[in-house]
Amino acid sequence: MIFAKQDLTQDGFFDGKLKFWQPKQGYRAATDPVYLAAAVPAKAGQSVLELGCGVGVALGCLCWRVPGLNAEGLEIQKQYLELAQMNFLENQLSIEVLEGDLAEMPKILRMKNFDHVIANPPFFSQFAHTAPADSGKSLAHMAGPETTENWVNTAIKRLKPGGLLTMIHRSESLPEILRAVGNKAGDIRVLPIASRVGNPARRVIFQAKKNAHGPMILLAPLIVHKGARHGDANDGYSSRSAEILRQGAGLPLG
Repeated sequence: MIFAKQDLTQDGFFDGKLKFWQPKQGYRAATDPVYLAAAVPAKAGQSVLELGCGVGVALGCLCWRVPGLNAEGLEIQKQYLELAQMNFLENQLSIEVLEGDLAEMPKILRMKNFDHVIANPPFFSQFAHTAPADSGKSLAHMAGPETTENWVNTAIKRLKPGGLLTMIHRSESLPEILRAVGNKAGDIRVLPIASRVGNPARRVIFQAKKNAHGPMILLAPLIVHKGARHGDANDGYSSRSAEILRQGAGLPLG
């Protein structure tokens, strides 16, 4: 174990039904991977690949909600890969994690195609933002040149014809995602995620079907909190958001 036990916390998801070890300092999964997992319309017996699985929260939440998936994760950082393996084992989830990155994917993955590919890519441009001091957090958050295009292209290559790509990203990255997809996928669904009613959406969930040519649909936003502002007496998660984050409900993009 590269992380010392005293440098970790064990955090509960779905009201403690799942528990994941995470580093105190570094990249820490919160709600984004849970929303990502909820949006994947996978069925038992299908195959799923997560690009950059971190400590395994998204893939773990998906496999908990949909038992019987053939799930694999790819992670470049060995210390996070080891945590993901431990988390899957302790949560009794049968998921294989392989070490590698988009450019040097293990041959065994390059020989496969999947029903679903999911990803929570690095959000911030290394040219427009200051990188976090922690190297693990920096690698998880900071995108290099053309990173979004690389993530999209790699994901689509690993999909079966008709397979689904599901990503969560910053809303301002949507034009770049659409350019990268081009005519390689269609039947696109975009779900904005806004913190409160009236607030701009800072995140989007993007979903596209390989080799399809249907139109793009912009869905009504998912509202995370029910209060008008933080600290309101009735503040808390909206009922839909609470179903996803606490009960493990799905988030179909229809």
